[in-house]
Amino acid sequence: MSLTLYMHPLSSFCHKVLIALYENSTPFVPQVVDLGDPVARDEFKKVGQLAKFPVLRDSARDRIVPESTPIIEYLAQHYPGPAKLIPDDPELAAQARAADRFYDLHLHVPMQKVVGDKLRPADGRDPIGVDQAWEQMRTALRIAEGEMTTKRWAIGDHFSMADCAAAPPLFFTNRMMPLADQFPHVSAYLDRLMKRPSYARALAEAQPYLSMFPG
Repeated sequence: MSLTLYMHPLSSFCHKVLIALYENSTPFVPQVVDLGDPVARDEFKKVGQLAKFPVLRDSARDRIVPESTPIIEYLAQHYPGPAKLIPDDPELAAQARAADRFYDLHLHVPMQKVVGDKLRPADGRDPIGVDQAWEQMRTALRIAEGEMTTKRWAIGDHFSMADCAAAPPLFFTNRMMPLADQFPHVSAYLDRLMKRPSYARALAEAQPYLSMFPG
């Protein structure tokens, strides 16, 4: 088996890649890394110099691919399956890539800012930065709410890379701030995502670790 994914079951950006892998039943070896273990962290740095999840190693092609979006693009090119996470239609593909960036940059990244701040010691926290992150998240959720009033998935009826990107930040945001009251269409979208077999599997694998989530 040529593909190895360096990851942790609780990592939200790893969830994004796991959804893509499970959608196409792509064979891979999960390599769980404990970043709190100095030895494991140093070994991981030999593969991913930044020691950030996820990283994909393809031994058959002698390639190392960091970051979730490039990994999904790489899988679509070199290990395609029946689920076209990047649609063949150029217009739909452009929409999927744009929505992927939207959920990553405007919801996922600020969500991680809020969560990361909770892990800091009290005298090292950044309340102004957290407030800004929450405002960015609420703005993104308002936009998504408008989009999801008429859509089943992020770009319409086609499940795509954008849905892989949307699921993890919506899931963890919902644990900190239940979405149903303010964003009912987004909440219904999250419910569909969580029932999707690919994400349901990733969440089941994360279950033993969810008590570690500080939100």
